[in-house]
Amino acid sequence: MKTLLIVYHSQTGNTEQLARAVYYGACQVPETHTRLVRAFEATLEDLLTCHGILFGTPENFGYMSGAIKDFFDRTFYPAQPYRLNLPYALFISAGNDGTGAVRQIDRILIGYPMRQVAEPVICRGTVTTEHLTQCEELGMLLATGLACGIF
Repeated sequence: MKTLLIVYHSQTGNTEQLARAVYYGACQVPETHTRLVRAFEATLEDLLTCHGILFGTPENFGYMSGAIKDFFDRTFYPAQPYRLNLPYALFISAGNDGTGAVRQIDRILIGYPMRQVAEPVICRGTVTTEHLTQCEELGMLLATGLACGIF
């Protein structure tokens, strides 16, 4: 069975709503085991034992949250020998346009290396039902892709 890891950070609760929607969507695919982990609690072991990953972050000052950056700081160099090449996608809770956070995360993930397999879901402003639906679909997409061997 493939494992999908969802690593996220939320301060106001918006990104947590999105993360739970992603998790709900992924759990609709019983052939994939999905784990939802807060960024400060996520470890290198989590990264090494998953087959795909979703990152969720608020956009802070046009950048990812400090907790997501901390996860990258803690795992980047220790992960280098493994050449992970994991499929990933992003979901962003943005007060602005979200593109700064996406750009910076994408740059970091090239170095692991990881490969983007879906367009980022950027939820601007207050979380809406449409945002939650998009996140559910993103979770289901990655879980299905892993289960079917597409990613």
